[in-house]
Amino acid sequence: MNSSTTAVAALIDAGIDFTGGTLGGIATVLVGQPLDTIKVKLQTYPQLYKSSYQCLVQTFRQDGVAHGLYRGTVPSLVANVAENSILFCAYGVCQSTVANLAGMRTEELDTLHNATAGGAAAFFSSLALCPTELIKCRLQTLSEVNKAGLSNIKHSVSPWKLTRDIIRTEGVPGLFRGLASTWLREIPGYFFFFGGYEGARKMMCKPGQTQDDIGLPRTALAGGLGGVCLWVAIFPADVVKSRIQVLSIDGSNHTFRSVSRNILKHEGVRALYSGLAPTLVRTIPATAALFVTYELTKKYLSQFFHPSIADT
Repeated sequence: MNSSTTAVAALIDAGIDFTGGTLGGIATVLVGQPLDTIKVKLQTYPQLYKSSYQCLVQTFRQDGVAHGLYRGTVPSLVANVAENSILFCAYGVCQSTVANLAGMRTEELDTLHNATAGGAAAFFSSLALCPTELIKCRLQTLSEVNKAGLSNIKHSVSPWKLTRDIIRTEGVPGLFRGLASTWLREIPGYFFFFGGYEGARKMMCKPGQTQDDIGLPRTALAGGLGGVCLWVAIFPADVVKSRIQVLSIDGSNHTFRSVSRNILKHEGVRALYSGLAPTLVRTIPATAALFVTYELTKKYLSQFFHPSIADT
């Protein structure tokens, strides 16, 4: 295979990974958005709710499904599609880079190599995720923010109107509040995410099987385990990130260090895990849907664009 053919094949593979990540991101939001809303509410205003169940019931009774449990779905879709399309595209590229540095083929990478590629890929996906997730978090906590007197934004504000308001009052940098804490969360988080997923797939292989041959149920289970590894590892950083993005609505400047110290001083270590239960309940089906969609998309598009490879 000459260099030009190799370059074209690499571009096709990147496009396949990008498409798989896009469709996987959509599946993740459709499955997990209600519990993500509960997670964000508990992270930012834990004093208002006694439990995840109470938060769920109160949100449903007060705001319903579309404007309550699924509030922030549009920016969440944008966030997840932007993140996962770039994440999986970068993951494939980072896998190839790690393989070249290690002097091996991509198929020969072990769990540690794949985890390293996942952590590196998260650096790039964070740039797309941070602004869209900021809009999502602010929309999800709009009721609580208004009650606290931090803002008087209309309950029916659209994601686009909120984005324009942030740019008008804070400038473009305002959309990237929490970027440092997003990196602190995403890079180690996706190290464990892809490491957990690839490690689980390898463990589920029967003798003579490859990781691509384990079937959809085992792929879904591996995806769920990868999601659990992600959130258990990085949940405190996610709490701090959510606080920064929501509390900065009044224009004040909050750093990862200052918010962390404030939480520990006034609320204790337990507050750093507020919302973990609904997150873990959500992540298993959500990440299962993500990886099943990604792997199916990758399989069928590879058969279409690389028929000779698929048939070997």
